[in-house]
Amino acid sequence: MKEQNYKISNIDSFELKDIFDCGQCFRWNKQEDESYTGVFKRNVINVKKEGKDIVFNGICEDEIKSVVEEYFDLNRNYELIKKQLASIDNNMKKSITYGSGIRILNQDLWETIISFIISANNNIPRIKGIIERLSKNYGDEIQYKGQSYYTFPTPEQLKNVTTEEYRKLGLGFRDIRLYETTQAILDRKVDLDKMQKNPNTIEVREQLLTLSGVGPKVADCILLFSTLKRFEVFPIDVWVRRVMNDLYIKQEDETKVSKKQIEKIAQEKFGDLAGLAQQYLFYWRREA
Repeated sequence: MKEQNYKISNIDSFELKDIFDCGQCFRWNKQEDESYTGVFKRNVINVKKEGKDIVFNGICEDEIKSVVEEYFDLNRNYELIKKQLASIDNNMKKSITYGSGIRILNQDLWETIISFIISANNNIPRIKGIIERLSKNYGDEIQYKGQSYYTFPTPEQLKNVTTEEYRKLGLGFRDIRLYETTQAILDRKVDLDKMQKNPNTIEVREQLLTLSGVGPKVADCILLFSTLKRFEVFPIDVWVRRVMNDLYIKQEDETKVSKKQIEKIAQEKFGDLAGLAQQYLFYWRREA
């Protein structure tokens, strides 16, 4: 692998903070110069905004242009998507204005599954710390600009890791979940390659729900934020319940708002773009 660079100019819908801080990823870190550096697959990339240019530098296993275009979903027309969603109502229009630079990354399916199992009942700094320790202990080292970075470990690299070893990394009650899910993937009880090719979202979701530590919200996050790319799903957490209740349901006690109520409204209002609507609403409510 060698160091490469790539630059794109005048691209719409691409703001570093919106992309990396909207809750979809955990391996990107802000640098002193306002750029972000991250590890995905066997790539270490630094992304920097310079005026109207986005500059990518890094170590890539393939040609950097194709790596970046795929991962950052650069061939999708987000301006058209935003126009469609903004026409729904003023709430969507406001949330899109706030998070106008969001792009949904094409993250590795295996890494996304494990990352969101780790995310359950957890906070962002702790999630990032656990994933970093997991990668440092069991992934492969990549040197970039004099620093060591680590790939996310494959199922094979985690094959013999015990629950006790996971617990030492700070996983807590999630140790058994990582162990059982890793074994299920290795034993082909869930086939990620077949899952990737299955167009039936309901079937894929049901398969994900058989994995230890994967509940409805985690399953929907995996469907939306990985290379599965199912924009019709609508992950629901505390923030999403709150914003949907405040804007559309208006129940006095938001804890009484059911997931079915929220999903029904999301499907009726946002249709096949529900997942993107969720990201704009979630990011707007949590950050603003």
